Amino acid sequence: MSSDPNQGHQGHEVQYFLISVAAQLAGMHAQTLRTYDRLGLVSPQRTSGGGRRYSNRDVELLREVQRLSQDEGVNLAGVKRIIELTNQVEELQQRVGELASEVERLRAGYRAELSPPQRSTALVVWQPRNRHRPQQ
Repeated sequence: MSSDPNQGHQGHEVQYFLISVAAQLAGMHAQTLRTYDRLGLVSPQRTSGGGRRYSNRDVELLREVQRLSQDEGVNLAGVKRIIELTNQVEELQQRVGELASEVERLRAGYRAELSPPQRSTALVVWQPRNRHRPQQ
């Protein structure tokens, strides 16, 4: 993942929305977004002046918060825990993928070390020495 906050997962530039636009996209009132931010449910980017800027991912998260609270009847503390656990699962899945790639890389190197050495095509001729046995 890119460390540039303006880059998305696929390297595309992330689009940010003012709170009023994000609220409209999520189907909520702007005050609800402020409350969710204050509760730590959604953490939008901030401008140097402190204004909130919501990404598409933030808007999707706002919709999920609304779905869980309204359709599923989960209280906001429960929603927060679900979001935390979902983020943790995503991070662990990413880490498992990284570790699986590392294991495969190490296995490939190990297999290369264990592969039989190249056989020489050189021919060695052995001739026994002519030994004389001592006479008895």
